[in-house]
Amino acid sequence: MPPLTAKHSAADFVSAAQIVACTEAEGPGRRFALWFQGCPLRCPGCCNPEMLPFRGGQRIATSDVIRQVAAARVGRAVEGVTLLGGEPLAYAAGAAAIARAAWQLGLSVMVFTGYTLDQARALPDPAVTDLLAHTDIVVDGPYIREQPETRRRWIGSANQRIRFLTDRYRADDPCWRRPNTLEIRLTGTDLTVNGFPAPAAVGLWKRPPIGRQPRTPRPA
Repeated sequence: MPPLTAKHSAADFVSAAQIVACTEAEGPGRRFALWFQGCPLRCPGCCNPEMLPFRGGQRIATSDVIRQVAAARVGRAVEGVTLLGGEPLAYAAGAAAIARAAWQLGLSVMVFTGYTLDQARALPDPAVTDLLAHTDIVVDGPYIREQPETRRRWIGSANQRIRFLTDRYRADDPCWRRPNTLEIRLTGTDLTVNGFPAPAAVGLWKRPPIGRQPRTPRPA
């Protein structure tokens, strides 16, 4: 991500690897999903290895993201925003600005992070505290490829926990036990895939007829 100038704060821009305006594969209900580009944690077997480097992605103003969220609320009837990556806490100031705006719009916020909640709360960046203060659900903990999750929807590995920071959602909601879903979109010559694939679906997007490799963002 290019260095900030004196006229810009860390909250003004984020580096986005992928944005999906409306998805049902990244948390409860219809959601606006933003994958951040860059992660300092480097979990072995990461689901999104192309999103680990901080180089790449699209530098985008948080105000533009917020406008897209507002448009998705009206045009797509989304109920919330999901922030993943990459690592959202690496862009805590921008992520917090997006989360605050989402709450002001009456939308929920879900964050996937490779940090545990205790580790996140101990980070010296006050923007992390701000982000967590405007988050309804945190899925926390590093991805561990030797512990694949087989029961809970949207969760990468069994060690990761679902933390309900508000009473907007409940742990006993049956949505957490439903099968995972995979979404494939073809827009012009761009093929994108998000969500968790069923075993029979793995590899279906690796030979797209358009001759381009898709981005395949999935929960961290």
